[in-house]
Amino acid sequence: YEAIKQQYRPEVPEYFNFARDVLDRWTEAEKEGKKSKNPALWWVDGAGQEVKWSFEELGVLSRKAANVLSDACGLQRGDRVLLILPRIPEWWLMNVACMRTATVLIPGTQQLTAKDIFHRLQKSKAKCIITDDSVAPAVDSVGAECQFLKFKLLVSERGHREGWLNFKDLLKNAPSDHQCVNTHCKDPMAIFFTSGTTGSPKMTEHSHSSYGIGLTVSGRYRYWLDLTSSDVLWNTSDTGWAKSAWSSIFSAWIQGACVFTHKMPHFDPSIVFESLSRFPITVFCSPPTAYRMFVQHKLSSYTFKSLRHCVSAGEPMNPDVMEEWKAQTGLDIHEGYGQTETVLICGNFKGMKIKPGSMGKPAPGYDVKIIDENSNILPPGKEGDIAIRVKPTRSPFLFTRYADDPEKTEETIRGDFYVTGDRGIMDEDGYLWFVGRADDVINSAGYRIGPFEVESALIEHPAVVESAVVSSPDPVRGEVVKAFVVLTSDYASHDPEKLMKELQDHVKKVTAPYKYPRKMEFVQQLPKTVSGKIRRNELRQKEWRK
Repeated sequence: YEAIKQQYRPEVPEYFNFARDVLDRWTEAEKEGKKSKNPALWWVDGAGQEVKWSFEELGVLSRKAANVLSDACGLQRGDRVLLILPRIPEWWLMNVACMRTATVLIPGTQQLTAKDIFHRLQKSKAKCIITDDSVAPAVDSVGAECQFLKFKLLVSERGHREGWLNFKDLLKNAPSDHQCVNTHCKDPMAIFFTSGTTGSPKMTEHSHSSYGIGLTVSGRYRYWLDLTSSDVLWNTSDTGWAKSAWSSIFSAWIQGACVFTHKMPHFDPSIVFESLSRFPITVFCSPPTAYRMFVQHKLSSYTFKSLRHCVSAGEPMNPDVMEEWKAQTGLDIHEGYGQTETVLICGNFKGMKIKPGSMGKPAPGYDVKIIDENSNILPPGKEGDIAIRVKPTRSPFLFTRYADDPEKTEETIRGDFYVTGDRGIMDEDGYLWFVGRADDVINSAGYRIGPFEVESALIEHPAVVESAVVSSPDPVRGEVVKAFVVLTSDYASHDPEKLMKELQDHVKKVTAPYKYPRKMEFVQQLPKTVSGKIRRNELRQKEWRK
């Protein structure tokens, strides 16, 4: 880790385009026989269909797709494009085509409602939307009210739809020659609507270099994902989330690794286990929610013969889940922490000692500190705001701005630091420990309690699948800890009063007794963002409205 920190000095050229300067170079390496036969993209649908593209094939098809955007749609440099597709090869094509044309990509998840789509189209002023048959009716229900929307591209097996251009027909007939736009390193490349665990989603703008060069910190060999050009990486993220850009495009392809993906319309642990057994997947990335589901199954009946490295990000990883996964697979889970606004902020890098429950150490390239409300750096063991130094020099690997919202952009800066909005602690060894979103931390009778430590204590009990801990009003203490708990099927029929008492006693034993949940509610499921993060603010607001 110390050697990595010293050596990591990525250069940012004045002009940079990931498609031209990274992907096309891998194409040249393939042609010269300097790269393994590993494909660039390997897609399976679970019903026998497979697509494998080399970097050369990805290059040809993405140039044709770029011509569709430039010619058929008449899109110009800087025009915004909303892309809502499931895990199908065309999603990767359009990502690269937008880079080549210098149009600004805005990914969205299939789970967006017509109201969500309308909000994104209006707020972003997107000129073009690309989607499939399942989302097109929702777009049509609001499209007439979107005065900026000029082109609708349909990726469809079924044929044509009135008012839409058919992408597959246009792709077939498009020329394969395309001159990549010479983008400046600071030109906008993509806008990600943040998950909005608090408030409405913001438009987080990234430049061509912030992800395209900045995510070397994730991908490199011996770094977080530990990739080489011989690896096959499977990242299960939804295509609407920035994590898909992180690992399913930039981190993997920077290293020339193969991106594996399964269409998997609905998340299914058995499909994951079968795929890890059947395909030569070497590196696997999934959020903690998924690992929590995985360890409920008997993994010993599967053999993941090629798997050598597992990572997780998106929310904190409970130590109990890490231990159970290792007991069943023999593999550690290397947790990482970052935001839509950043690249990897800290992580458990390959070869580092893992402290279960910790997010690891600061990523090279960022000066990460824990600060107080006056921007003073706090000593080890003190809780404060997780922040990245941006003065006198701001890292080029941070988001550029919240597009069209200078006030919100300015609010992220305190003194010399970009403030993440997350609370944490740095220990004596430099490891970071997550406490909670700044507005999730509970203050009960003067005691500050982070939801994550209570949730981690609860999940150690065999009755608990997952939980969300929030503040609830109390006449004496001001607020108390309340836990919303999803039970395993074995415990679903147990007496709720007795089980609540058992879980409260369990938390008192596992962590400091003052942290135990004085209130508890058993629920079928927890409210989550489209990217799978628990919406604690929704539960908290419900409590305080009572």
